[in-house]
Amino acid sequence: MESLTSTWSKLSAGRRIVIVLAVLAVAASVYSLSRGAGAPQMSLLYGGLEQRTAGDVITALEQRGVAYDVRGDAIYVPANQRDELRMSLAAEGLPANSAQGYELLDSLSGFGTTSQMFDAAYWRAKEGELARTIIASPHIRAARVHISNPTNRPFQRENRPTAAVTVTTTGLSLTQPQANALRFLVASSVSGLVADDVAVIDTSGGLITGEDPAPGGAGQAISDDLRSRAERLLFARVGPGNAVVEVSVETITETESIIERRIDPDSRVAISTEVEERTSNAQDSGGAGVTVASNLPAGDAPADGGNSNSQDSQTRSLTNFEVSETSREILREPGAIRRLTVAVLVNDIATSDGNGVIQTSPRSPEELDTLRELVGSAVGFDEARGDEITIQSLPFEATDTIGSEPLPSTSPPLDMMTLIQLGVLALVALILGLFVVRPILSSRTATALPAPVPEQGQEIFPPAREQTDGAGSAGTDGRRLIEGDPASEADPVSRLRQLIEERQDETIQILQDWIEEPDHKERA
Repeated sequence: MESLTSTWSKLSAGRRIVIVLAVLAVAASVYSLSRGAGAPQMSLLYGGLEQRTAGDVITALEQRGVAYDVRGDAIYVPANQRDELRMSLAAEGLPANSAQGYELLDSLSGFGTTSQMFDAAYWRAKEGELARTIIASPHIRAARVHISNPTNRPFQRENRPTAAVTVTTTGLSLTQPQANALRFLVASSVSGLVADDVAVIDTSGGLITGEDPAPGGAGQAISDDLRSRAERLLFARVGPGNAVVEVSVETITETESIIERRIDPDSRVAISTEVEERTSNAQDSGGAGVTVASNLPAGDAPADGGNSNSQDSQTRSLTNFEVSETSREILREPGAIRRLTVAVLVNDIATSDGNGVIQTSPRSPEELDTLRELVGSAVGFDEARGDEITIQSLPFEATDTIGSEPLPSTSPPLDMMTLIQLGVLALVALILGLFVVRPILSSRTATALPAPVPEQGQEIFPPAREQTDGAGSAGTDGRRLIEGDPASEADPVSRLRQLIEERQDETIQILQDWIEEPDHKERA
């Protein structure tokens, strides 16, 4: 401590100021970095809350004595306490949902409430209740529901309600099945509303339409179902893990409508018969020739003048037949199976001989044919459709695990910001040691007393008086007193200090000579 005081006293005022400022700056940086490195890792508790709701949450955190950080409209808490705080705050009803439900109807009284006011409050309560139900889903952070229910208009034909749902998710956007679920939820809660008239809007993904997914996805679902059926059937015979089944399903992706009409001329049935008969008679009375007798009053003229008769009979028959006709309409929609391909790999039969050596042998063709028939029946094999089934018996290769399997880590993941803070802290500590502490220690050696320069015939340390220490040993001079001390020989400053303490009178005399004769170096 005395050496530091003496060293500090020998420094100039400028160096003292620089050292003080450097030490303060380094101490401040080390303190800030150590505080940042030691601070707990903050995680998001709630985000996007309204001001009133956020104030209630902060009040609850302050009552619990939990450290929190507010960043915009988000509240951060220590990561190790986040889940516990969410559960405890949820038990207290926090964060409270800003949407109000049927409690709005409790404030309405029979006096002064018109039908229009009650209808507006009722639909507002309906929207709030639906928003509460939607927010109950863990992947939805906020939701708003708007229902448009037109008033009764007697002369308006199209008079049906519509609705819109706006949601904010906690992570990824809503999927198609989730959007359809919201549509059916709202449509089931409003009378006369259909799911197609409900629009679902995601704040991050935009409008989610209600179109059906691509037909290609149905083929994968069919393939998984058929594979599981075949595997269950094979495992009952060959055992679990001894059969691998792969099913490839080629589905129809287009829509086709076929109208077919067939007429069989050989197949006919008489449904009606019409018979028509016609009969006609004709008579011709022609006059006789003019003769002399015909002119006489009593002549011999014939009484009949030569008449002729004719008769015609006609019969006509019409029969109506009904011809056999077949009409068929075929509608093929996407998703139907066009072709099926099944590949089955069965493990060979493992047997052990008398020496304990395991040997494998392929399965018999009869067994493979039986398994093929069973698999074909399970997957709906149709040879006319072009389906194929391939089954082979081969030995399975053993896949032993080398070494021990890795266990899941229970320690929290390393934070990159924490590592950077620790690295900067170590760098600052290194700079402090190299550029602040080391120069101060070096200045102690540089500011030590200079070695005295003896004059001619003068000894720096004259022979010392006989001294006897507590052990009875006598010292001869200052040099001999410290010759046996290795530490003193290694440190010239300590050796000089010890000599000055032992030879105070001689040291004072030397200093006095230096002060009185400052040019002794020139004379020397």
